[in-house]
Amino acid sequence: MAIRAKLTTIDDPSAKAGSTAAGGSSKPKVEFTDEQKAARKERVTKAKDALARSVGVKGEHVAPGRTALKTFLQQLNDPRQPDDQTFEAMLEAPFKAPEKRKPRGEGGFGGGQGGGRGR
Repeated sequence: MAIRAKLTTIDDPSAKAGSTAAGGSSKPKVEFTDEQKAARKERVTKAKDALARSVGVKGEHVAPGRTALKTFLQQLNDPRQPDDQTFEAMLEAPFKAPEKRKPRGEGGFGGGQGGGRGR
């Protein structure tokens, strides 16, 4: 016995449940206020400016900072946006080198001479 694939047509009520009338996405369209649009446009401008200025900067901290800015720009429509403090930190990330850690063995109890017993 041959297996036939079941095809649904638009007249089928079960097919209508999975699609929208316009054939687009099923997400509700979100309308932004003029205030939100202005704040969003300002953030995009700042992020693009920081990316442009960080092109010639050297250091291990530059690539992750630029990646964070690029990710922000790619996910503008995501409802979870960073708060103002986090966004400012993202803008400064490519230009601000992290503090260097002290190497182990300096200072502390042993006087920097190793971890053996004192004799």
